[in-house]
Amino acid sequence: MAGSLIERFDVSQAAVERILGDALAGADDGELFIEYREQESLVFDNGRLKAGNFSTDSGFGLRAVAGEAVGYAHSGEMSQAALARAADAVSAVRTGRSGVLAPAPAGTNHRLYGDENPIPSPSFEEKVRLLQSIDSYLRGADEAVRQVTVSIAAQWQVAEILRADGRLVRDVRPLMRLNVSVVAGEGDRQETGTHGIGGRRGFGEFMAEANWRTVADEALRQAKVNLRAVPAPAGAFDIVLGAGWPGVMLHEAVGHGLEGDFNRKKTSAFAGLMNQQVAARGVTVVDDGTISERRGSLSVDDEGTPTNRTVLIEDGKLVGYMQDRQNARLMGMAPTGNGRRESYAHVPMPRMTNTMMLAGDKTPEEIIASVKDGLYAVSFGGGQVDITSGKFVFACTEAYRIRNGIVSEPVKGAMLIGNGPDAMHRVSMIGNDLALDTGIGTCGKAGQGVPVGVGQPHLRMDAITVGGTQT
Repeated sequence: MAGSLIERFDVSQAAVERILGDALAGADDGELFIEYREQESLVFDNGRLKAGNFSTDSGFGLRAVAGEAVGYAHSGEMSQAALARAADAVSAVRTGRSGVLAPAPAGTNHRLYGDENPIPSPSFEEKVRLLQSIDSYLRGADEAVRQVTVSIAAQWQVAEILRADGRLVRDVRPLMRLNVSVVAGEGDRQETGTHGIGGRRGFGEFMAEANWRTVADEALRQAKVNLRAVPAPAGAFDIVLGAGWPGVMLHEAVGHGLEGDFNRKKTSAFAGLMNQQVAARGVTVVDDGTISERRGSLSVDDEGTPTNRTVLIEDGKLVGYMQDRQNARLMGMAPTGNGRRESYAHVPMPRMTNTMMLAGDKTPEEIIASVKDGLYAVSFGGGQVDITSGKFVFACTEAYRIRNGIVSEPVKGAMLIGNGPDAMHRVSMIGNDLALDTGIGTCGKAGQGVPVGVGQPHLRMDAITVGGTQT
């Protein structure tokens, strides 16, 4: 996109800066967040194009921060009048000023993504042909296939953050995703398999036949595995978690508890435990928003702070939190580039980017062979976590029984139940095969959704409660 977004206002940049400066006078911190976004999605279901959407949106959000108070106003109208109304609305927080001015974020020496908008290419017709090809391929691949749903989604976001000192930061953020869902059946029984890939890149990867066939084959494989699955057992079992996407359990059970706002308010199960042993030795967890093309990666966060590789847990000890600027200042810590928002209509808060556990020294084969009677969880679906207590429940979408160190029959209906801090102490073996997910994750918090990444190597966790359906 040529030119700055700030040029879309009906007044000069100097006038915008004056209004912003007046709005933030006497506040600790704040910014003007300006956004332009294009979004496209297509859904192919039951052999036909079922839904299609293309939209554009733009607007700004103005925030003033004083102590714990936040004033926020947003508008889709890029005008001096709208900006002045927003400035008047946020000025109410000045009375809460803490008296400590937040220093401006440092500049960034890297830019992950270029200005090219990938959405217009390939053409609409080419995208529809891609969906048709995947549908036809799967229906011809196996007579057990009863339904195929394929979707693609693309987003191109340009964000600019203007601070009261006149510093303007710009970030361009492409985002793509391909998802395939297959329903396979035998007699009266039907099961589903799903798989997807995505990331901050163009459509080229999805259009390559070898790549989309891999996605389609994996979805079909999962559906057929589930057709053979038997009811999961219930009880306490040693668990092996697969590499990659199973890191979503780490994201939910541990990651949210290490966000700054929950710890400042002491509502996290990890609050007050800095420099204490919160996981087994060997467990190191990081949040890294600097990895190019990953779903959670950004050049700068939504406050203008460069993203970072933040070590959260090191050799089992809690050493860091993910911070936005407000919570970092109130806790006497440095911001980590984790201030994120869903759009200009939302206030930023501490959020994860790409959160992962680092590799250990065991092979996956060693880990599986060490389990006499347990469960091998390869993939997860939905889950629930209570941040304050750390309690979690996660549903396995692909899991197997382990018998005498050998992966045995697939099981369905398995639920992993536990407590995040306690579960981290139950990690007894860490694999050498760290993998990131395939680029499909979206994280929800306080009604806002943002794209994220997760990852981990194979793990063994001892005596985890499994909720099953076997009678």
